[in-house]
Amino acid sequence: MTRFLLQQHYPSLERDAEGQGAPWRLLGCWDAAMLSDRKVWRQLRGTLRNAAQTPAAWDLTQAERFDHIAAQLLWYAWGGREPADLQASQAQRAILERVARFTPTDPLADPDDTWLKGFQKIGQLSLNGMTHAFKMLALVGQLLIDMLKVVRQPLRGPWHDFSAHLFRMGAQALPITALVGFLIGVVIAYLLALQLRQFGADAFIVNILGISLTRELGPLLAAILVAGRSGSAITAQIGVMRVNEELDAMRVMGIAHGFRLVLPRAMALAIAMPLVSLWTTLAALLGGIWASDFALGVSPAYFLESLPDAVNIANLWLGMAKSVVFGLAIALIGCHWGLWVQPNTESLGNGTTASVVTSITAVIVIDAVFAIIFRNVGF
Repeated sequence: MTRFLLQQHYPSLERDAEGQGAPWRLLGCWDAAMLSDRKVWRQLRGTLRNAAQTPAAWDLTQAERFDHIAAQLLWYAWGGREPADLQASQAQRAILERVARFTPTDPLADPDDTWLKGFQKIGQLSLNGMTHAFKMLALVGQLLIDMLKVVRQPLRGPWHDFSAHLFRMGAQALPITALVGFLIGVVIAYLLALQLRQFGADAFIVNILGISLTRELGPLLAAILVAGRSGSAITAQIGVMRVNEELDAMRVMGIAHGFRLVLPRAMALAIAMPLVSLWTTLAALLGGIWASDFALGVSPAYFLESLPDAVNIANLWLGMAKSVVFGLAIALIGCHWGLWVQPNTESLGNGTTASVVTSITAVIVIDAVFAIIFRNVGF
């Protein structure tokens, strides 16, 4: 019976009167068993926080079974420093001294360290970015070495994997790219029609649609779709191989990851990407022709007759050349993040997400670089 009553002696924090002279007294059992009770801790947490914010004396002598858990809670509440006026027994002071010696300073309790934590986070992100950049550079170098091996010994190349990836990344991507390209052409043509009709410049829709779709929008749209479709698939495939320990098995058998995994995917996307880009551009032009006929009365025959004179063929070749670089970048980024995946499902999801985001960002950056370098080509 005595033991039962003792267990019900919950910890509490009381004060006889308000004012700086009145001490806070710890009453009840302040041990791990009592403080681990969720109801007890909810009732005690607010009082303890408010008491620590007011400068006052503290009396621990009436606290029963005072242990290191209670001492650590008080130490954090006091902000990592002992109150100026503290009444405690010799045993309680020994516990508090031990907690003060081995407990690190709470980083959340010191607002002055906020800028330092932010600086450290920026530094860590920079180091991670440099690590990924160096690994990507090593992957590009390994790809060049593997391509030289294929040129020297073409019969030993991974042609079976190459043809399979070419079909999956190229032929199977044609329906979705055609649909999106057609709709984008329709949208752009309708938006242009609203503006050109005001100035009586209906015929110039051929020039604007032709140059924008063949030079920029067609290749860029195809690359973004392929990055979301094939780039994520590449990362997921290699990541699952990491989770299933197939990559470790390949290393044990002496099979190079670059030659068997990276090379066929990079070659397949480098060849498929220009063809998908051309296909997307044609679909977008078809949508633009249909919308121009419906909105402005520009007939398809006039559109097709005026297109070769309005658009220099150099714009088409520039778009195809960009697409080759887009394909290589998407494949390398997808393989990099796939090889980066750790053997767990959370890392697989993070790697796939990072692959898509990085691929789309890289495509936009590469397109901007091409636009700046070749700004005088095709005009």
